[in-house]
Amino acid sequence: MRITWVQPEDLLVHELRQSADEGKDVTAIAKRWAAAGGSLEPPVRGASEPGATPELRALAEDLLAELAVLPDPGGHDEPGELLQTLATAPGPIEAPQGAELRERLHGGWLGRAAGCLLGKPVEKIPRHGIREILEESGRWPLRGYFTARGLPDEVAARWPWNRASRTTSLAEVIDGMPEDDDLNYSLLALYLLERHGPEFGTEDVAAAWLSLLPAGRVFTAERAAYRNLLEGVEPPATATVRNPYREWIGAQIRGDVYGWACPGDPRRAAALAVKDARLSHTRNGIYGAMYVAAMTSAACVTTDVGQVLDAGLSVLPPGSRLAGAVHEARRLAASHAFEGAVDRLYESYGELHWVHVLNNAALVTLALAAGGGDFADSICLVVSGGWDTDSNGATVGSITGTMCGAAALPEYWSVPLGNRLASSMPGFDGLAFDALADRTLALAEASR
Repeated sequence: MRITWVQPEDLLVHELRQSADEGKDVTAIAKRWAAAGGSLEPPVRGASEPGATPELRALAEDLLAELAVLPDPGGHDEPGELLQTLATAPGPIEAPQGAELRERLHGGWLGRAAGCLLGKPVEKIPRHGIREILEESGRWPLRGYFTARGLPDEVAARWPWNRASRTTSLAEVIDGMPEDDDLNYSLLALYLLERHGPEFGTEDVAAAWLSLLPAGRVFTAERAAYRNLLEGVEPPATATVRNPYREWIGAQIRGDVYGWACPGDPRRAAALAVKDARLSHTRNGIYGAMYVAAMTSAACVTTDVGQVLDAGLSVLPPGSRLAGAVHEARRLAASHAFEGAVDRLYESYGELHWVHVLNNAALVTLALAAGGGDFADSICLVVSGGWDTDSNGATVGSITGTMCGAAALPEYWSVPLGNRLASSMPGFDGLAFDALADRTLALAEASR
């Protein structure tokens, strides 16, 4: 079996793009790779995919070393030191307490699971494939969990469901929340805060990963950082050494619990998210985690999606590409119908990998704004928009679920979850969502 995301030839293709995005001149290195027969296109994933020849792999190693020492021209206003940025964000506002806050936190956990579950079957299927599945089964626009019922065989063959979705994630088979990395990282954040409190450091995140996360259940930037830890690399170098995925979506899916633990205090929530994100990400990769943490924090105290989006934007470096993507998505939501707005996002960000942070943060923003904060509308919009469907569904579900609370979630979405989730992390498998709400409430109350 070929291990993906860490082979030199895989890393090189993505590093060429990442370094170019950072403003580095990679032209000569890209030409040498192409002249030797190396592909400049991302590899097709699959366990049976052959690896590079020994000669090509050795060249990839050499070129990665050259890319690692290219000077950073500093062409973006994207600081690595974020204290000044956070110092200008609004201070905390009074948050609900007790049963009212617990209700919102319970809604956030349920919403995160339901949104993830909605997007899980079509992860890796492109936007036009998702639409064909729905149209050919008479279910466009998307209004509920995906199903194989009524789907023509030729369409199912053209767009096969992702992973084990036939047995875990289609409407006809859902029985509890199946294991997913989008929930594993939320559980891990809960563990970190319970064990270390808000004073935890990035080194504590690293230790928790090695203790609790199976290596096979980490991907892209997290897999690169995990490999770095095993090779003795210490944070924050874990985010940069042979890690071309450092501005992808991984840290953005890890920020929710930090917001819930700091209700009404987006600035503090973002600061916690930074300590987690810097293990595996830089720049916009970190900003994505800050953005989500700030929004879940604000979602604990308001039902106004505009205020939630404002809170997320308030913690971002204003000149960053992520802030620009958020602004663009909000402008499109105000001026276009959703499908037309998504078309524009694809024009702006369609060349990025489908799990990059910029395109996915923009789509999350668009779905929240276009859905008006309504739970079902928002998660269905974001999943039908493509890219990282389960991660985006989870994030939008988390935010809107927190805004409305568990009791207001339609039973169609929450009942199939069976008040339990599966996890590959020891000690977390089978936990109940209401118990998670209790534990998160305890963290929030301790932070006051």
